[in-house]
Amino acid sequence: MTTEWNAGRLDSDLDQAAFDTLAVRAGQHRTAEGEHSEALFPTSSYVFRSAADAAARFAGEQPGNVYSRYTNPTVRAFEERIAALEGAEQAVATASGMSAILSIAMSLCSAGDHVLVSRSVFGSTISLFEKYLKRFGVQVDYVPLSDLAAWEGAFKPNTRLLFVESPSNPLAELVDIAALGKIAHAHGALLAVDNCFCTPALQQPLQLGADIVMHSATKYIDGQGRALGGVVAGSAKLMESVVGFLRTAGPTLSPFNAWIFLKGLETLRIRMQAHCASALQLAQWLEIQPGIEHVYYSGLASHPQHELAKRQQKDFGAVVSFEVKGGKQAAWRFIDATRVISITTNLGDTKTTIAHPASTSHGRLSAEERASAGIKDSLIRVAVGLEDIADLKADLARGLAAL
Repeated sequence: MTTEWNAGRLDSDLDQAAFDTLAVRAGQHRTAEGEHSEALFPTSSYVFRSAADAAARFAGEQPGNVYSRYTNPTVRAFEERIAALEGAEQAVATASGMSAILSIAMSLCSAGDHVLVSRSVFGSTISLFEKYLKRFGVQVDYVPLSDLAAWEGAFKPNTRLLFVESPSNPLAELVDIAALGKIAHAHGALLAVDNCFCTPALQQPLQLGADIVMHSATKYIDGQGRALGGVVAGSAKLMESVVGFLRTAGPTLSPFNAWIFLKGLETLRIRMQAHCASALQLAQWLEIQPGIEHVYYSGLASHPQHELAKRQQKDFGAVVSFEVKGGKQAAWRFIDATRVISITTNLGDTKTTIAHPASTSHGRLSAEERASAGIKDSLIRVAVGLEDIADLKADLARGLAAL
């Protein structure tokens, strides 16, 4: 008996589908094999029906796969799913979160353009702008993330792009994305938001007024610390430039990693809900512990931007940072005393991680740059995973005892 496959029947009708349905099904285009899980295409090239077919594909006159540096069905499924979840017209996947930031800057900025960057960004992001992009004639200035008046005052006639993390790494500082977007657009500039800490499950910057959103898919999109990747999303017009950079420069996401991220997205919302619930409990517990000088978590009523977080996010994220009494040596003793939590700088994992930002993720910055970003030697960052909350408290109590 033969089966007549109907592509319309094989693919799901996702018109008006909600977030959780899109997270499981968006971007999947089943082959004639009728596979239920997304197909993995580990191929570098594609076969054309004729020389004319090949020429039309390469010229962009005919849709279809050309070369996996910039067209691959598995990667495309991941891009389409992210675009659906972020409410974007198009997404472009990259090899890492840092290559996503590089792709934004290189595709949208030219020599002589001016870029405004939040002071509260990942250390490698600062290094990228300072050590490399400035060498190619891009002017860069840094602005306190939450100070809208400072952003307004920092514009120049050639300001092209604003780049922020909200929430920031590792202090959970926020900016009013809608307000900053209006400021950027009034000056003819674009607003790009690193949405890594929230993911589209908690925050959708494009819906708030940003022009571009990017992720290190390595983090919560994967969710289990298995693969490196990044993604940029926005309008089709802006993403056309990013695709052009990807096609030429080649910071390409591998099909296998894209497949892993597709699997991660299927459980994104329920993971983020569990992460956030444990993080809030841990932050509240840490706030009342002796030896802790300050806790940074926007879910706390004591956080100065708690109301803003409630307004523009669905929850408060999974990263809790805190300062201990005694400076760097005390922070190191605290970290070394833990026995369950992993000492590693990665985050977004099911396994809780702990790190000392001043000597790791922000260690390449000068003392002055760290001070400007609020990264003290006494600061510890915990990315809360999915373990039992009682076990996490007991492990951090070992750190407290070491103080």
